[in-house]
Amino acid sequence: MLTNIKAIIIDLDGTMLDTAPDFHYAVNRMRAELDLTPLDIGSIKNFVGKGTENLMRCVLAVDFNEQDVERHFEHAMDSYLQHYLSINGDYTTLYPGVIEGLDALQAKGLRLACVTNKPIALATPLLERKGLAPYFDVTYGGDSLPKKKPDPFPLLKVCETFAVRPGQVVAIGDSSNDAQAARAAGCWVLNVPYGYNHGESIQDVDSDGIVSTLLDAAHLISA
Repeated sequence: MLTNIKAIIIDLDGTMLDTAPDFHYAVNRMRAELDLTPLDIGSIKNFVGKGTENLMRCVLAVDFNEQDVERHFEHAMDSYLQHYLSINGDYTTLYPGVIEGLDALQAKGLRLACVTNKPIALATPLLERKGLAPYFDVTYGGDSLPKKKPDPFPLLKVCETFAVRPGQVVAIGDSSNDAQAARAAGCWVLNVPYGYNHGESIQDVDSDGIVSTLLDAAHLISA
C-alpha cells in the first residue's frame, strides 16, 4: 500500500489507450508517400514511447542511413502528423480497467495529471474523444515543456502545479521512460505490463510494482 498519496501522474499511449493501430496507419501512409514498404504493427510498437520525433527517425532508419534519415525527416514528420490528425482515435481502444481505475482514484480524492510524450495537439483531442479529458486537472504533451520523459522535468512540473511533494505522487506508465522519470523526480512508480516499453520486458524495469490494470493500481494507493 502506497500511503499519504496526493496526486497521480498517468501516461497515455500504452497505459490508458492502445494507440498502436493509429500509429500503424499513419506511419504506413507516410511510408507509402516515400515509396517504402509497410511496417508491421509489432515493429512500430517497439519505436513508441520517446516522442514523435524519435518515432519518425526509427521508422525511417529501417530503410535509410543516418544522413538520409535527416534528409527525409521534415517531410516524413509533416506527412505523418497530417495522416495521424485525420484519424486520431479512429483505431484506438481503451485498455481494460482504465475508466474504473480513474473513477476509483478520483473517489479517493486524488488529483490526476496526464503526462505523455505525444504532441499536445494530438493528445488533447484524443483524451476528449475517448472520454478521458474530464478526469485530468493537468495534461502535458511532449512539446508542452522544455524537456520530456525520461527527464523528470514534466513530473516535477506537475508536483509544482499541484503543490505536492514528489514523495506524495505516484506515476503510472507502461515503459522504462515513465519509471526513469519518476525515479529521478523522487516519485513512486507503478508499471502496467500490457503496453509497449520499446519491445523490452517490463519485468526488467526498476519500479515499485507491476499492476495488471489502473484499477489494481488504485487499490494499492491510499490518500
